[in-house]
Amino acid sequence: MSIATLVLGSSGTGKSTSLRNLDPSKTVLIQCIKKPLPFRSKGWKVRASMKDEGNVFQTDDAALIEKIMKGSPHEVVVIDDFQAMLVNQLMARASEKGYDRFTDIGKSAWNLFNCAGALAPGRRVYILSHTQTDDVGNIRMKTVGKLVDQTLVPEGYFTVVLRTEVVNGQYVFRTQTNGMDCCKSPVDMFEDEHIPNDLAEVDAQIVDFYGVNSEAA
Repeated sequence: MSIATLVLGSSGTGKSTSLRNLDPSKTVLIQCIKKPLPFRSKGWKVRASMKDEGNVFQTDDAALIEKIMKGSPHEVVVIDDFQAMLVNQLMARASEKGYDRFTDIGKSAWNLFNCAGALAPGRRVYILSHTQTDDVGNIRMKTVGKLVDQTLVPEGYFTVVLRTEVVNGQYVFRTQTNGMDCCKSPVDMFEDEHIPNDLAEVDAQIVDFYGVNSEAA
């Protein structure tokens, strides 16, 4: 099975920037919002169509995202920003009445979470998304409302959930919960509660922890 990681954070705290040191030859990036990368992106090439070369796909189509995840030969799959996919689905069906659209949105998220953990052994999937804070201050992944939240707990599908933070001017990942958020990771996977905002280093730690043969992934 593949290893799926959820990376959460508010806008501007370094989710997309954390990709900067990943090897683009081993990484496929699925952008749910068409936007330039926030770092010098030599080696990262957007595909103008499915037939073109490149490692960056720009789509918010859940079925196509699943197809890319399954069909890509890359070791690492990154989806950025997952919550935008949910919002775009909701807005595309804004004129519909009833609750079916929320059920469908929840199901598409459920499908992708399950797919993220069911790829070839050794592959790693990183799903980047925004956070929301409830009335009592608990922080979790942002979806598209209570009708989805009541049936889907995204964090439960992942062994590793990181959250981007800015601490004393430094951009970092939180690796364990502070009691008010959903961060988690296996004991001894990471040395500290806060680690540098670098998804390549996170990936290296995951590969080491699980004994992944990256060349065979």
